[in-house]
Amino acid sequence: MKAIISDIHANLEAFQAVLADMERQGATALICLGDFVGYGPDPKACIDLAVGFEVALRGNHEHALLTEFESSDFNVKARNSIDWTRQQLNPLNEDREANLRRWDFLGSLETSHKADNILYVHGTPRDPIAEYLYPRDIYRPEKLRSIFDMVDWLCFCGHTHVPGVWTQDMIYLTPQEVNYRYHLVNKKTVVNVGSVGQPRDGDRRATYVLFDGSRVVFRKVDYRVETTARKIRSIAELDPYLAERLLEGR
Repeated sequence: MKAIISDIHANLEAFQAVLADMERQGATALICLGDFVGYGPDPKACIDLAVGFEVALRGNHEHALLTEFESSDFNVKARNSIDWTRQQLNPLNEDREANLRRWDFLGSLETSHKADNILYVHGTPRDPIAEYLYPRDIYRPEKLRSIFDMVDWLCFCGHTHVPGVWTQDMIYLTPQEVNYRYHLVNKKTVVNVGSVGQPRDGDRRATYVLFDGSRVVFRKVDYRVETTARKIRSIAELDPYLAERLLEGR
């Protein structure tokens, strides 16, 4: 059974809680769909935990970190967090060797991964890094059709921080609507695994999914969110709003 996670966003407390939960659930492999960094206070520790994952993808925050000019597309809060993260990973700092290894890891990240008829991306099959797939896109059938044209059977994605299931017949289902368990059928399906480190579905718990080949299980995990929020507030370069939104899951 695989655990599939996304959007850790340098939230060490949430990341550790999810890793502990997936172990208790019997997951034997872990795939991350990107955004290890950005927004949160512990980018180095989160990168270090991710080394050795079966699959690790590049999210838009890693892309901004690696290409620098791309962060100009971010809002001010996101851009400042990327600039601060770049400072933390500076190879001229005292932890030079460790930071060089972290840059090597970031530079090795795939933009997408395919295994048989399953596709893994951060954004969408059309734009694996940057495009968002929203619940409201069921009202944009031309967008969904072009996305499903690039899916053989199943696609896992992240990026929006909102978990859910889309099917090729233009249906969107929340985790609650499927009782947190979705049994896959022959129709093409896209699953957003939600966010470990910055949920935006009104539930502040960390979210990820388990996948056994025929069923997707959405997991909600409590973590020490107040600890993460306190860390963010203590860093002048990170906007306090980034802490407040964690407490509200938005």
